[in-house]
This record gives sequence, structure tokens and C-alpha cells, in this order.
Amino acid sequence: MPKQATKTSYAVTGTGLGLKQELIPEILEQHPDDIAFVEVAPENWIGVGGARRRDFERVLEHYPLVCHGLSLNIGGTAPLDSDFLDDLRRFLDDNQVLVYTEHLSWCGDSGQLYDLMPIPFTEEAVHHVAARIRQVQDILGRRIGMENVSTYAMPAGEMSEIEFLNAVIEEADCGFHLDINNIFVNAVNHGFDPYDYLARIPAERILYAHVAGHYEAAPDLRIDTHGEDVIPEVWSMLDAAYERYGVFPTLLERDFNIPPLDALRAEIAQILEAQRRHAEACDEHVA
Repeated sequence: MPKQATKTSYAVTGTGLGLKQELIPEILEQHPDDIAFVEVAPENWIGVGGARRRDFERVLEHYPLVCHGLSLNIGGTAPLDSDFLDDLRRFLDDNQVLVYTEHLSWCGDSGQLYDLMPIPFTEEAVHHVAARIRQVQDILGRRIGMENVSTYAMPAGEMSEIEFLNAVIEEADCGFHLDINNIFVNAVNHGFDPYDYLARIPAERILYAHVAGHYEAAPDLRIDTHGEDVIPEVWSMLDAAYERYGVFPTLLERDFNIPPLDALRAEIAQILEAQRRHAEACDEHVA
């Protein structure tokens, strides 16, 4: 597979881990240096005080922070929540957050749906979503990233998922948050070639990537749970992405069934090993 140049610098580097409350005591005790950055959903931490806040700040003394949001509702039709965006900007600024990303989906109507719903893949939706992304970027005073999401029903539309993703990110002039697992899940659920999708991503806009585990509900149905170990097929796709695009920062997501930190560090070690191999191969190619 030919190497394709992407950008050479990122706001974070190496491997990251989703910072779950259950992991904080072990992280504060061990301060593992194989974790290069941590990620939280800002909604879970805005306004938090007391002992939890103090522990959070202690973690940030050792690790840079990125944020991956849950409730922006970028694809919705209701007006953007200006109060939330004001709180979000303060949180991002106060905690020196290096990257903020959200899901390319909608999650609200008359209230919060607590789920990530697919957006119809239409030209009208491209313009609608891109305008909302630009509005958020103006309010937050920073470029944000959009993540490709897992879906279980494909909305009617005029283009494929990857065509829609590229069109939105180009028109919004925003970053791209690559989720390797979500590509694989959608490929199984909707019957497309995940490697064809991977070959067409807006790789020059990658901010960082996710890998995660998922649940196999049926041979043709995968559920994006973030509650299992990463499967070999997803590791293979990460390898293919590094081979094609070079090494980019990659974070391990684990949102429930959370094992001890050492078990997660074993998966982080797999990311690090893949990054090392591909960085060395790139150096040899350049030489």
C-alpha cells in the first residue's frame, strides 16, 4: 500500500487513554509514562468540584488533555445551546485542552436524546451541518474535529457515508477525528469494504484517532459499546492506516466493563508497538 503524506505535526503525540473515574486512583498511583495524553467528555466535568476536581487537576499535572463531547447536537435542527457553549469554552480554556472533537451526528430534539443519531447523507444536510460547525468554531475560538460515528440504520440520502463525511469537513474547514472501530462496525452493519472507506478519509485533517472494542450481537450486527477488548480486525485496520498515512496519535477508548489499568496498558502497548514499527518503516523509506 503506498504511503500518502499527511500533516507532520499534531497537538498531541503517542498513545492516549480515556480518563474514566474508576481509573484515576491507579493513574495517580502509577503515573504510567506509556500514556501520553488523556481524554474526557467535557459534559462529565464542567462544574465538578471537591475531591473529584482535585484528583482531576492532579492527573492534568502529568498528562495533556483532549476532549471528546457528547451533546453538541451538531446535526440537529434546534438552535445550538449558547449557555452550554459558553461553559464549554471556559472549560477548554481553563484546562488548556489541546483538542476538542464531537460526533458527526444529532442527539437532541425537544430535549437530550442520550444517543447519537445518524444524519441523512444529503447536500442540504452538508450545508446545514457545516454552517453549525463553523458557528461553534467561532464561539469557541478554535478549530474543532468531527468523528465518524457508528450507526445501525442507514439514513436515506444522495451520497455514501464517506462522501458525506468528506463534504462536511471540507465545507466546515474543521478537523477530523478518526475512529477506526466505527469504520469496522459500520462496514459489518451496512455491508461495505472498510478498507475502501479508510482509503478515502480526509487524512490530512486527522487530529487524533480512537480504537475501541465492540459487541458482536450477530454475524451482521456489531454494537459500538467500548466495553470489550479491541479485536484483531480493528488492530489490522489501525496497522493499515499507519501504513497508508503515517503514525498519528491514537487513544484507547473503554467506557464500561473497565478492567484494571494494567490490562488497558497491555492494549496501549499494542498501539505503541504499531506506532514504533511504522515510524521505523517510514524512516527507512525516507533514508
